Amino acid sequence: MIENDWAEKLQGEYKKPYYRKLYNTVVREYKEQQVFPKSGDIFKAYDLCPFHKLKVVILGQDPYHNVGQAQGLSFSVQKGIALPPSLQNIFKELQDDLSYPIPKSGDLSHWAEQGVLLLNTVLTVRAHQAFSHRGIGWEEFTDATIRAIEEKEEPVVYILWGSPAQKKRAMIHQKKRLILTAPHPSPLSAYRGFFGSRPFSKCNAYLEQEGLSPIDWRLSDE
Repeated sequence: MIENDWAEKLQGEYKKPYYRKLYNTVVREYKEQQVFPKSGDIFKAYDLCPFHKLKVVILGQDPYHNVGQAQGLSFSVQKGIALPPSLQNIFKELQDDLSYPIPKSGDLSHWAEQGVLLLNTVLTVRAHQAFSHRGIGWEEFTDATIRAIEEKEEPVVYILWGSPAQKKRAMIHQKKRLILTAPHPSPLSAYRGFFGSRPFSKCNAYLEQEGLSPIDWRLSDE
């Protein structure tokens, strides 16, 4: 369960039939299958980025499905785990955009703690089976998350990489919004416009323009 100020925003979802079905399915999957992330990290994106602190949303698809990678934050991996190709490309763009050194660790918790919601549209996955939990109800829950964000009058930056994330653009309607889109950072598409899109500097320029503190995108290897 989510215990910070997100709980009030999303409590109505827990009473809906889809969520009861989703809950039962996820409990069964964790008992019968190898599922990532570990159950205590399913809602880590919400835990590290409370609603009142949220300034930026980076939307992913579903968790990494190899052992030891997923930690409940989109695109992020646990410390000590080799960087997945998409994350390598994100770090290359970060270096080109802000001249920061490419970190060895792929743990993005530092971003989340500053108000970056690293949200996947699907929050769990079976081991070695990408998108295996698509369609069990997570999409409805994360759509409700976006609707809750759209109740905020404060400025928010959405960073939408790839067509699945960009489909959520239709849900974004508040005036104080910056929507940054680019191809997915996957090696299959990064060279089609992800590289050179400069999302990190554009995000910070907008936040500062709106009187908010920028995100410190620099990551430490400690």
